[in-house]
Amino acid sequence: MKIVREKMLYQLTFLPRFFPVNCYLVEEKDSLTLIDAALPYSASGILKAADQIGKPITRIVFTHTHEDHIGAIDTLKKSLPNASVYMSQRDYRLFSGDLTIDSEEPQNPIRGGVPKLGKISTEIDQFIEEGSCIGSLAPVFTPGHTPGSMSFLDQRTNALIAGDSFQVQGGVAVSGQLKPLFPFPAFGTWSKELALKSAEKLYELNPSLLAVGHGRILSQPLKLMEKAIQQAKVKMEKRR
Repeated sequence: MKIVREKMLYQLTFLPRFFPVNCYLVEEKDSLTLIDAALPYSASGILKAADQIGKPITRIVFTHTHEDHIGAIDTLKKSLPNASVYMSQRDYRLFSGDLTIDSEEPQNPIRGGVPKLGKISTEIDQFIEEGSCIGSLAPVFTPGHTPGSMSFLDQRTNALIAGDSFQVQGGVAVSGQLKPLFPFPAFGTWSKELALKSAEKLYELNPSLLAVGHGRILSQPLKLMEKAIQQAKVKMEKRR
């Protein structure tokens, strides 16, 4: 596991050389918020990182419900029984094994690995909504990669933790846009159209840094975000 710190944000990367999977610890005054739970074996590394910081994990927050983002949740919850678990209400349906699509949503099948019914025993304590706060984090609804994907903006630093709304590994790209050197986020994206709208929404937040599920943290990311958005627009126009 590799750890990179940017002020109050800690990026924990598993399999950094081969298939980098990130989760994040956000430091508050007296506690930590964990964003995503990485891979099934990642619990010990996450707990060790929290011990090194010297604060307890009191909140576990999910950007979305793909298995490389929720993998260690059951093991973590056994070690952190008092930690509150947060997820969007829309992605909770995927978490519960419901892969149906609402009539007003793009009629695309759900993609990527989601947990099979009954595989995960952890219960969700609270649904995430825009306009609320989770510690210092402001949730941002960013559907596209999944129907209920969320991103989080740290209101103290304007650091943006965006799940798979963007990828950095293999080249900076909007979710759903194929990067041959790391194609997996594109393979797992449900709606390219909504992903592009969500990327534009995140760009408008003027983030000071961009932290995603796969790849390094980008400082001052606006130019790279804008370039990725324009590339996505060009590719989608060619498809029409």
